[in-house]
This record gives sequence, structure tokens and C-alpha cells, in this order.
Amino acid sequence: MLFDTVIRSGTIVTEKDIFEADLGIHNGKIMTIAESGTLMEGSARTIDAKGLHVFPGLIDVHVHFNEPGRENWEGLETGSKSLAAGGVTTFFDMPLNSNPPTTTKERFLEKKELADNKSIVDYRLWGGLVPDNLDQLSDLHEQGAIGFKAFMSECGTDDFQYADNHTLLKGMEKISELDSILALHAESNEMINFLTDKAIKEQRLSIRDYCNSRPILSEMEAVERVLRYAELTGCKLHIVHVSSKLVIDRIKEAKEQGINVTAETCPHYLCLSIDEFEEIGATAKCAPPLREREEVELLWQSLINGDIDLISSDHSPSPPELKYQGESIFDVWGGIAGCQNTLHALLTEGYHKRGVSLSKIAEVTAYQPAKRFGLFPEKGSIRIGADADLTLVNLDEKFVLNAEDLYYRHKISPYVGKTFTGKTVYTISRGTFVFEKNIGETIV
Repeated sequence: MLFDTVIRSGTIVTEKDIFEADLGIHNGKIMTIAESGTLMEGSARTIDAKGLHVFPGLIDVHVHFNEPGRENWEGLETGSKSLAAGGVTTFFDMPLNSNPPTTTKERFLEKKELADNKSIVDYRLWGGLVPDNLDQLSDLHEQGAIGFKAFMSECGTDDFQYADNHTLLKGMEKISELDSILALHAESNEMINFLTDKAIKEQRLSIRDYCNSRPILSEMEAVERVLRYAELTGCKLHIVHVSSKLVIDRIKEAKEQGINVTAETCPHYLCLSIDEFEEIGATAKCAPPLREREEVELLWQSLINGDIDLISSDHSPSPPELKYQGESIFDVWGGIAGCQNTLHALLTEGYHKRGVSLSKIAEVTAYQPAKRFGLFPEKGSIRIGADADLTLVNLDEKFVLNAEDLYYRHKISPYVGKTFTGKTVYTISRGTFVFEKNIGETIV
């Protein structure tokens, strides 16, 4: 059989195994996994992958591409090109910071049309859960929302309100009836406001003061509360951007008690601490904030132990002026732009530095996201019949990330200047090449 693409003699990485093989791709699917070197020339395109590792395309379940309404912050075209350059072949766009947010059927369809026209990789869209849209959840689900996102604390923009306890309970009851899932930003609004007001009143305005105003205790309180709501309503939960092993351990305990919950962390919590935050400045501000170096190492141990379900970028960009520190770090936009370098960070800090297995990296960036959100077996693993979503990586190639390497609308990232080991060479989305290193650009 002639294929659209043959990848010869690559080292295949799955969630369980690593082996050398040939891949035959036809009509966007993986049709053959054959003994290395046995698939013949003559197909439309043949890639010699000797010396390269072939990972399943990453699935980033947590990005903010801000379109429509805040295209000057980011956009579906620039955002998806950044993902392609980092080996990501599917993303889930959050309902904020689009303006208006994706909280109704009409807003969902508007964003979907834009994504169909602009994204160069596959996508899904989150719907929002806010106090005034409980009657919209069924329509959002019917239109294909991958799930629903809510904030337990103020999100930083006025157009997406945080969910009070009544909204959470009623919303979770409905989401459970729909057999959907709720993703939660879990920080206690009351604790944060109390500590923030106190810090500002006392003129404690440093980076460390900001971190102390959003303590791990705030995450723990919010997670504990929503786990009890899940126990009451039967709603499936996904806790996003967890910053501490203490929170991971509580979620693990809840799983053992029969609660249907998963935990996500992000590369910045695995790579950066408060110390780096103080060195980098406002570019590294996020919420929850970066933690002490000890917490970083404990999170890695949780990952190795299998207690972290998946890793996403929480790419939350903004125009440069919103990252200007000014008099107080409290006034700065709290979001990190980093979706282009998730795999690079995990290979550098995980595989090369700490011995995290390549299969574990494939598991938390592709397999588990696909399983949790119903995309498996079409996505998430390299297997016959699956979508040909692949990223080919030179594990040992070192590179320094320069601002001009970024495809974001704004060339801002806490990783600029960092040396990574492990570079994306090709990214393939459903059989289409969307990034090639030798060309030096995304190509769709």
C-alpha cells in the first residue's frame, strides 16, 4: 500500500512502551506500525526519523486564546501556531478571556466558526459556568462543549464572574445530569481578598508578598469544599493548575473515596519557584502563584508517583503593558504565556534532569488528557487507527529560547533565555505537517 506519509525508523514513545518502528499514515490516520526499516519508499512523503523520538501529539486542555474580543492579547491563529511549534496537536480553549465569554450557545458558535477558520491544529472549546447562565448549560453541551469552567475566586476580568456556592451546587447538579465535567480554578476568594487587602494596607507590595496573599491553604480550602459538593452531586471534577503536593494528596485521597476527580499541573509549577519569580519579575506572575523550591521538587515526586493526572500550559497571555510591574505586583496581569514550550520543559527538567520516563511524559501530556475527556482512542496514543497526531523530537538537541522564536502575538515568556534540551523537529496534525524545524516556521 502507498501511504501519504511514511515515518521510518523512529523511536516510538507511547504511554507504556518505547520501541523503534516505521509508521504508515493515510487519510490522516495511522494505518500501519511496522518493523523498523520495512516500509518501502514510494509513498507521497518519507521522513527518515532515525535518531528521533516520535511522541503522540500533545493535548493541551487549558489555554486562553482570547478570541473573539481580546485578539490584541492573543488569537486562535497565533496561539495554534505556537502550539504546533511545541508539538501540540489538540487544544481546549477556555471560555475566558474571550469578550464576551463563551457562556451561551451563540458565543460558543461564534468562537467555533473562528477556530474552524484560524486554527492550524485540532481544538475543543470549554463552556463557562457563571452565576447567570445555569439555563445555558444544556445548549452549550449540545453544541459540543468539552466541559465547563468555573472560578472559585475572581478571575481578573469583569466579564467572567466567579461562581459562588449556590452557583457551584446548582451548576454541578446540572453538569452531572449532562454527564459532563467541571474544571475549577480552586482558590478561596474570601481568603485571597482578606490577605490581599491586608498586604496592600500595610504596603507589603513585593513579589513574595503577592505569593503569600494566595497561600496553599487557599487552594486546600477551595478544593475541600468542591470535593464535598462533588460527593453530594456526583459531578465529575477536574482541578486545574494545582501548585502543591498537599493539594495533589487531597485529590488522591478523594479518588480513593470514590469521587470522580482529576488533577492538572503546569510546567511553570514544575520549573519555576518564587526565587525565579523574583529574578524574572512580573512575566512570571500567575494564580495560584509560584511556590517555594521545596514545593517544586515535591510536585515532581507526585508526578513520578502517578498522582498527577495530566499537564497543561494554562497559557494566559496579555499585552506587554499589562505585565508592567509599576508600583505593585498586585496590579500586574496574573497569567503566564508558555504553551509553546510544555514538552521542551518536561524533557529538560523531567527526563534529562530528574530521570522521568518518556512514557510518563507521553502519558500526562497525551494519553491521560485523551482518556479523561473522551478523545481516546482516536487521540492520545500512537496506535493503528488513531489520528496521525505526532511530534518528532531530537531529545539531545540543546537550544536557547529567544523571544523571536515565539509564535505568540506578544513575545513574552518566563522561559526566554532558558536553555532547553529536546527540540521539536516536526509536528503532524491528523497527517498534515504543521511545523518543520528545518523550514523554521509553522507551515499551514
